[in-house]
Amino acid sequence: MSPQPSQASAANTSQRFIDLSVPVDPRYWEPEPVTVKYIDHRRGADLLGKGLIHAVRGSWFATAREWLKHHLGKGLDHRNFPDGKGLSLMHYNLTTHTGTHMDAPFHYGDKNVQGEKARTICEVPLEWCFRDGVVLDVRGSAEQGPVTQQEVVAALERIDYRLKPLDVVLLYTGGDAHLGKREYFTHFRGVTRAATAWLIEQGIRVIGIDSFGFDAPFPRMIKAYLRTRDPGELWPAHLFGREREYCQLERLANLGGITQPHGFKVACFPVKLARADAAWCRVVAIV
Repeated sequence: MSPQPSQASAANTSQRFIDLSVPVDPRYWEPEPVTVKYIDHRRGADLLGKGLIHAVRGSWFATAREWLKHHLGKGLDHRNFPDGKGLSLMHYNLTTHTGTHMDAPFHYGDKNVQGEKARTICEVPLEWCFRDGVVLDVRGSAEQGPVTQQEVVAALERIDYRLKPLDVVLLYTGGDAHLGKREYFTHFRGVTRAATAWLIEQGIRVIGIDSFGFDAPFPRMIKAYLRTRDPGELWPAHLFGREREYCQLERLANLGGITQPHGFKVACFPVKLARADAAWCRVVAIV
């Protein structure tokens, strides 16, 4: 039996691969629901047979003849395949921020504060996406508010680790406990602008978190803005990315499965979506 996606699996005697990603599941509650259209193997065989119409070389007459044969039920279809089954196909409808994903600088703003075009996901350096990792235990309740700079520094002191440029920092908040439920989108900590800025100043370019968002939950931010009318209350950690370039890994999971706080690699290569603000990742820790 193959291991479950959230569990570590042994590639050999010296390495473990720990899946830090969440599944994209239409059964999970989402503000923008994921929908899936499933074309089963029988229907897939019919579609493959129909493709023969466009594969025929020759005159328009030959193409028309194949179309007519298929229309009359005399063309290639599931009856010609072993067991009456061809190849399945699925259509997923989801956003670039559904499931475990990487936010590119373009997500925070189309231009940085210098007026330069922000990098899209295809422009993120691949060198940022396979680096040494460090897990910082900053677990706490949502009521505590976003993770502070002081908490980050204290977590590093507890594990006696000094960050080096391009480390991938993984913030272990416990936010994935509500995965699949409405609470997943409201009961999490987030990160302060100050903590984000401090990490970037240490040379960090990829920061991950095991919750829906990187900033505080939407209701908390909106309430603070309505009270103060200060635009700085709105997505402050995200918008810091206009000042200093960095990427976020959102919706991680299973950070507690990494049994050592550092001394491992993180692979987080995003899907190559042209001109996109973000893309899905299968994030893996290699211990």
